[in-house]
Amino acid sequence: RVAHILFEKKVPYIPRIMREYAHSRTGIDIHPGAKIGKYFFIDHGTGTVIGETAVIGDNVRIYQNVTIGALSLGRGQLLKGTKRHPTIKDNVTIYSGATILGGNTTINSNVTIGANAFVTEDVEENTIVLLKKSDLEHIKK
Repeated sequence: RVAHILFEKKVPYIPRIMREYAHSRTGIDIHPGAKIGKYFFIDHGTGTVIGETAVIGDNVRIYQNVTIGALSLGRGQLLKGTKRHPTIKDNVTIYSGATILGGNTTINSNVTIGANAFVTEDVEENTIVLLKKSDLEHIKK
């Protein structure tokens, strides 16, 4: 998180270079501007993306291919300087393939987000978010 410290001190270029190097080595893309609390854990991080204005609390665990991103890329630069990425509070677990989007989206404390969930609205504390069981069709070859 040295890149985060340099980013907050408005050091040009170096935080982004550090991010790109870390991304190339790990497959994890964390913007240096993201605010991350204590005891943050990423397991099998390939494909994980965390945006610039994301705020992540303490004791948060996430698994591979999780996106904590902006809801709309269409207005990209027009939104610079505004909160575009979610807030994840304390004691949250986010499983593989989950996507959480939007600057107004808050995942409150003690929440579990199931695999492949797509979340664009607040989640109350002490909640589990799951996809409904899908109907699988088996076709003979």
